[in-house]
Amino acid sequence: MRDLFDRLATRPAGEVAGWRDGAPVTHAEFLARAGAWAACGRRSPATQVALFIEDSLEFSAALLGAWASRKTVWLVADTLPASCAALAGRVDAFWGEFPAQHAPGAPLPGEAWDGVWRAPADDFAAMVVYTSGSTGVPTPIPKRLSQLTSEVAALETQFGAVLGDADVIATVSHQHIYGLLFRILWPLAAGRPIHAARHEFPEALAPALAARPCILLASPAHLKRLPAHLDWSGAARMLRTVFSSGGMLEQAASRHAADLLGKAPVEVYGSSESGGVAWRRRDAGEEWTPLPGVRWRLDGSGALEVASPFAAPDGWLALADRVEPRADDRFVLRGRADRIVKIEEKRVSLDAIEAALSNTGLVREARVLCVPDGARQSLAAFVLPSEEGNALLEQGGKPALNARLRAALAPVVEAVALPRRWRYLDAWPVNAQGKTPQSQLLALLEAPRAGRPRFPALRVLDTAAGRALLELVVPADLLYFDGHFSVAPVLPGVVQVDWAIHYGRHYLGLAGAFKGINALKFQQMIRPGHPVQLELLHDAAKGSLNFRYFSDAGAHASGRILLES
Repeated sequence: MRDLFDRLATRPAGEVAGWRDGAPVTHAEFLARAGAWAACGRRSPATQVALFIEDSLEFSAALLGAWASRKTVWLVADTLPASCAALAGRVDAFWGEFPAQHAPGAPLPGEAWDGVWRAPADDFAAMVVYTSGSTGVPTPIPKRLSQLTSEVAALETQFGAVLGDADVIATVSHQHIYGLLFRILWPLAAGRPIHAARHEFPEALAPALAARPCILLASPAHLKRLPAHLDWSGAARMLRTVFSSGGMLEQAASRHAADLLGKAPVEVYGSSESGGVAWRRRDAGEEWTPLPGVRWRLDGSGALEVASPFAAPDGWLALADRVEPRADDRFVLRGRADRIVKIEEKRVSLDAIEAALSNTGLVREARVLCVPDGARQSLAAFVLPSEEGNALLEQGGKPALNARLRAALAPVVEAVALPRRWRYLDAWPVNAQGKTPQSQLLALLEAPRAGRPRFPALRVLDTAAGRALLELVVPADLLYFDGHFSVAPVLPGVVQVDWAIHYGRHYLGLAGAFKGINALKFQQMIRPGHPVQLELLHDAAKGSLNFRYFSDAGAHASGRILLES
């Protein structure tokens, strides 16, 4: 679909390019914003530009403007300090919603593009994307323009007739390869309206899906958590297709989504390196069908290799997944080849351990990782217990469940290779793509500070520009429970405010000194052992940090902290 720029230039001005806050955005308005970003790019000498904008329509305009001014765009999942530091040595400029210290660029008022709206060459270095971090440290992956446009063409060939002119609604971020292709580039090329906002919460998602004919872009983490008590009947009438990517969608989760939404999700298998490889619907079987233009083969060990214009334009690309061939050029995935590790010279399959744990009846899901343990390697198990597992935890504590699971693993793993560390969770920490980065799991293994704890156990649920969503579990021996109170421990309000500031500085990069607080409310007490969520929102224009603590029991506290600029 090389004619992306030509189609954008000739699309009728009055057509709806997308929706923002319930109002239509015309193609003329969208193209004007793209032109403003192109003009911004033309006056900048930078060639490598980091781009982060939450609004999908504005992001699309900035992306096109960057390409029109021949910038290579670096796509990053968040604007956390570590992410920005990693980018700083690779890019010449930051565009969009990065912290102020990076001097993020944007169009000037009234700025407009007066150049020729011409597509870059096919071999143009259009973008650098990052791997998700699910299996290690995120790695930059360069993408030529031809790789991106070829994949868009393949998606339209495979699915376009079913989608028609449906709106594109997403629970996933466009700051990753799946969201970039499905939520931005494919709709732009096909002329489908883009929703500017990401629908993070099911209460907002259900009515959005019911408004007009649409498609839903989601992840397994989002689909399996769709609440059955909401009214999805309107969504079921309007949805043309549901896509899922970013991980394997379990059979039960696929059925759950199909029952609520009226459509069995279409899973797309691929990676940042390969782009899309194949697709399937679980109601039709476990086999994967290659996308148009994708060829595949097995290497000598049974691992998958693929070739396509968007996966490996220069040859075959080796992937770390083992597959089993089936009829009609299809295949079945049989786990990752790189999940065979050596512990004390014993070869151990992490997939086999996870499967054995899940077969005990005590575990809903498990993740096993190989981690440093002094001078050697050992295994750590992260477990979502089942109802039976949670009952055992309540009765006998962690040692009792550890012992049962270790006994179940004895026929599968030699004693020297059994997991040495165990973490029991209510849910996986996920990012904006609905994925669980390995770094977030490893953070759960960090040793507590000496002495009485001053902070809660923490899981990062989501991060985005100016926003963080955290889950906190307050330990029973927290230092600040002293004197609050003799009958039952209660978390003091001043500590809740202090934690909001502390985590705002850490996850949102806030540096200003405390100046005051407004609209402070304490509705319910926070007690030890009960998970609560903390949402942090930075309003840069007002110099404030909005926070709220909430849980299944409802609201606990909220307020607006004022910070010096």
